Parts: sequence; structure tokens; C-alpha cells
Amino acid sequence: MPMPLWWGHVNKRVFNPRAIAGGKYPVLTHVGRTSGTTYRTPMDAHPVDGGYVFVLVYGSGSDWVRNVLAAGHARLRVDGAEVDLTAPRLIGADEAFDALADDVARPPRVLRITEFLRMDLAA
Repeated sequence: MPMPLWWGHVNKRVFNPRAIAGGKYPVLTHVGRTSGTTYRTPMDAHPVDGGYVFVLVYGSGSDWVRNVLAAGHARLRVDGAEVDLTAPRLIGADEAFDALADDVARPPRVLRITEFLRMDLAA
């Protein structure tokens, strides 16, 4: 796991609300797989041909990742617009880096991020 889960809990309570309110970051809206609660999570999301790639800073076991995989869809607010996304799937670093534009910064190796989530734009 690239980042410790305890840091994710700090982010969820302290930094995420500020990031969402600031409107600077893409925000993913998804539904809890057991609770049915709607969640909004600021993301490291990058446009790729036909969809988006998300950097999984806390790995594929994160609640938001598990929620999106279970639901099969989500909405992303980016640059003031909302887009519907579907067909979530985990991909490796090679596939993610091939899809990302050359000017997108790669995660530092020290974080050991090897998993990414790719989603397609809904038709």
C-alpha cells in the first residue's frame, strides 16, 4: 500500500472538505456499496482518450475505489463540468503511463503506486 490508511482518514476529515469547497480539484461523486450514501471525493484524475485515469494513492482497497467498482459508474466534476463515467477497471502503471499525456507528472517512485483506475466516458 503506497500511503498509510491512517493518513487517508486524516485527509477524509480535514483536507478533503477544504479541497471540495475550494473547487480546484476534480471531485468524484459515488455511492457507498453498502450504505447507499452519496460521497464526494477530491481526486487526482487525468483525462485520457475516451475517459479518465485516477491515481490510486491509497491503493485499490480504498473505500471510494471499492464503491466505484461495485456500482460500475460515477460522476466527475472537473473544470466546472460534470461527466458521467462508466466501466471502472483497475490497471497497472504501464497501461496508465501509456494512456497519460507526456506532460502529466508521474507519481514519485518513493510512493510505490502501482495501481490506477480507468473509467470510460458514458455514451
